[in-house]
Amino acid sequence: MLLAGIVSSGLGRAHIFMAQPHYQKQFNTLLGSNAWAGTLNVKVTADNLVEYKKLRVVAGLEEGVSADLECVRINGFERDGKSFGGATAFLAEIFSENQTHDCAVLIPDLTRHEDVVEVISSVFLRESCDLLDGDKVSISLQ
Repeated sequence: MLLAGIVSSGLGRAHIFMAQPHYQKQFNTLLGSNAWAGTLNVKVTADNLVEYKKLRVVAGLEEGVSADLECVRINGFERDGKSFGGATAFLAEIFSENQTHDCAVLIPDLTRHEDVVEVISSVFLRESCDLLDGDKVSISLQ
């Protein structure tokens, strides 16, 4: 599956979750190294949104036709009386004008994003790929 979209700013809160050791241990298994403590948000529309919704079906967030892709479950946990939810991850590669990186599409169980793909990687993608809001990227899911 190939998704194309536009880089967009998020709420700036992903680092709180991404930095949690419980998640990082699972991201390390998924990516082969720790994930950078943040996500790259990619807004999708039209046919790309239709394809993305198939991933959301696999993740259990929507009903409909699902993608025929392998996923990895990221388990949630509780710490100090605070609950951190789980997520569904799909291995991928992200392509920009300047760079290509291994990554994963992460769909949190509790998310407000319905048309925004959250991408995690072992590198800070905005910096490594020299990305700004409005730049186009493609994501190839394996």
